[in-house]
Amino acid sequence: MSTTATHSTATEAGASASAGASRRQGTFYRGDPGMWSWVLHRITGVLTFFFLFVHVLDTALVRVSPDSYNEVIETYKTPLVNLLEVGLVGAVLFHALNGIRVMLVDFWEKGPKFQKPMLWTILAIWVVVMIPGAYFMMKRTVEVMFGGH
Repeated sequence: MSTTATHSTATEAGASASAGASRRQGTFYRGDPGMWSWVLHRITGVLTFFFLFVHVLDTALVRVSPDSYNEVIETYKTPLVNLLEVGLVGAVLFHALNGIRVMLVDFWEKGPKFQKPMLWTILAIWVVVMIPGAYFMMKRTVEVMFGGH
């Protein structure tokens, strides 16, 4: 084996060992906001997919058994489902806003430079939209549960 090949193999082994050491110490990510937006984007996408899947199934039920369909729709009027709907709206809204941010990072030449400020901007928009949205979505449920007008 040549000296160059031996040095190259030793360098690769050293790089591999240091990569293995960083894996043993924990995750590659250390809590960067961009990483958390990536994780939330994936989670909200999967949650939205499953909601749409269930929605298609329950809507298809109307052709099979209209009475069963009506029973399922009645369960959707419970406070727990109302809370889940607020969560769904929050997930879809975050996924949509973050998707716009991701497109800007990918296709706008200055996108990578502004990705963190754009993340904080979409989070601010999310909060501004979700607070009144959650209020109006939960208003009827709270009135029914605790009395009201």
